[in-house]
Amino acid sequence: MRIGVDLGGTKIEGIVMDERSRLVVRERVATPQGDYRETLEAIAGMVRRLEAGVGRQGLPVGVGHPGAISPSTGLLKNSNSTCLNGRPFQQDLEAVLGHEVYLANDADCLAVSEARDGAAAGAANVFAVILGTGVGGGIAIGGRLLRGPNAIAGEWGHNPLPWIRPEWEELPGAECWCRRHGCIETWLSGAGLARDHEHATAARLSGEAIVQRAEAGEERAVATLFRYEDRLARALAHVINLLDPDVIVLGGGVSRVERLYRTVPALWDQWVFSDRVDTKLVPALHGDSSGVRGAAFLGPGTQSRC
Repeated sequence: MRIGVDLGGTKIEGIVMDERSRLVVRERVATPQGDYRETLEAIAGMVRRLEAGVGRQGLPVGVGHPGAISPSTGLLKNSNSTCLNGRPFQQDLEAVLGHEVYLANDADCLAVSEARDGAAAGAANVFAVILGTGVGGGIAIGGRLLRGPNAIAGEWGHNPLPWIRPEWEELPGAECWCRRHGCIETWLSGAGLARDHEHATAARLSGEAIVQRAEAGEERAVATLFRYEDRLARALAHVINLLDPDVIVLGGGVSRVERLYRTVPALWDQWVFSDRVDTKLVPALHGDSSGVRGAAFLGPGTQSRC
């Protein structure tokens, strides 16, 4: 048995997984907002309760988190949950738990889960995307996680949106938490979808409400969702030109919009540098639980670590 924890911007999910990759116990709690110490305690408390739920202690623990652990300093960097940045997250969490933990970026965990036994099982080259509170990316090659020497492999969310459309007023773009303007994350996160709709219509709606209205045929919501799809197609075309993945897997809240899987591949052909595009765009087979499953695969005795 092993434990996986997915630390998200709004929730923390934890599971116990057995040797057949089946979920035995699951728990979700709200993420403490802006409080580093409370976040550590929330994760530790969840791990203890999961262990109690199966009557075992000292189980291997893998944690998927936003951002990355810097290879040079050991401190967490690049997290949109900014209270984590500049902190010795791994050391502090191990001190609270009293044993070793295994960490990876949350999108990396999605890539591992879906490449092992999910929507991209058997694919040689997988790019996994989280479209949620933030926008992250992860790469699995031959079912194994690719980290890179800077621990940022796949982090496309803080590249600029490519092939800018002036008619949609895409320059300079909104300011990102990373202090740059026009990052892919500012356009393709759930908040980015809502912000674009408000800019175009003066109506403040959630991303979910925009999608619902678009599916009902409301003209302004349909236009907003098409702009989103066009931007996603451009951003993923950049990835295809660079990485040429067999499969791109989408996770996160926005990934549940079914029309993305028809519209985006029909759009990205115009930017991909090829006579045809055979890359598949698919939703995560394991849905909201894919990231936490990938975290559970991080521990010893798996083939997920590089």
